[in-house]
Amino acid sequence: MRTLFKDPALFDQAIQLAHGAKAATYERLEFLGDRVLGLIVAELLYTSYPQEKEGAMAKRFVALTCEKTLAEVAHLWGLNKLVKTTDKELRENDSVLSDVCEAVLGALYLDQGLEPVKNLMFPVWKPLMESNIQAPQDPKSACQEWAQRKFKCLPSYKVVEQMGTEHEPVFKVQIQVAKLVAFGVGHNKKEAEKEAAQNLLEQYHG
Repeated sequence: MRTLFKDPALFDQAIQLAHGAKAATYERLEFLGDRVLGLIVAELLYTSYPQEKEGAMAKRFVALTCEKTLAEVAHLWGLNKLVKTTDKELRENDSVLSDVCEAVLGALYLDQGLEPVKNLMFPVWKPLMESNIQAPQDPKSACQEWAQRKFKCLPSYKVVEQMGTEHEPVFKVQIQVAKLVAFGVGHNKKEAEKEAAQNLLEQYHG
């Protein structure tokens, strides 16, 4: 990966995590890389799905730029083995790898411009895009469409329990569709609602 760069120092900055009192050097590159990633993925979707509506493309975009996807690409490129850190656990942390992946894209953009970044990304992102034949949905949206189609109603959510501490709360949420009920837990209400919706869909279809 480093050999792709005319200025290898940019790549070194992209993979350098914080060390002691020394700040991480990848954070500014990550900020830039996030924008480069978004533009290239948006263009890829726009040209690949000429008949698709904006809403469906937006769902694909989220799936192709999410933390899980970026961490998967980071592993594919071997960035987990190249990250500079004294904390070995960070090498396998999806959040860190996602950020470093974006930082590398930002660094390559600064090094050579947009086209080389496209050339690096397209062979990886095209198969990822094509593996999702239908636009992906988050669990809440999928559950809402299913509930309207099957029962002619909308899911209802309510917090049934709040646990944890003031600074690290944990919410337990109940979802109900007709007579079907499921529960989800998360560190915020949105996260708990998503898990509840996923659990209800799995309960019904399982």
